[in-house]
Amino acid sequence: MLLELLSGGIASELFERTASTPAVQKALQSSLAPAFLLVGIGSIMNVIVARLNWIAGRIERLEAHEDPDKAARVQAEIDWLYRRRLFARRAIMLSSLAAVIISVVIALLFVSTYVDAQIGTLIAVLWVVTIALLITGLGHFLRETSIAARGSESFRKKR
Repeated sequence: MLLELLSGGIASELFERTASTPAVQKALQSSLAPAFLLVGIGSIMNVIVARLNWIAGRIERLEAHEDPDKAARVQAEIDWLYRRRLFARRAIMLSSLAAVIISVVIALLFVSTYVDAQIGTLIAVLWVVTIALLITGLGHFLRETSIAARGSESFRKKR
């Protein structure tokens, strides 16, 4: 009985707070920039995943290769592809984490419109963490693309 009264009171209070059209507009406007950032992160991840899929397919084709005369060259290319895959996977992981955190920021911005809690500092810290993760992920992506641009020949010469 008490639970029903409390939940009914909370529900009606929440309904009253969210019934305000200007409050909803404010919540949507404040979460617009993070939402665009989320779209950008998703687009970047799409490009990285496409490259990762190509790398995985190439590794599979090379590992199926059975010409003993080209074994050293094939192994060098596989090693080069493994290195590229490492950086691409890290870029995906960091970008995914950035996407999760920016999603939390969007939720907090929306909730902060209706709750009197002081969470501005938390939102700012999460925003900075998101940008740091995104920069780090882009750095790994840049490393993967630079390894790809140099080609497997340069990798073989270093070994």
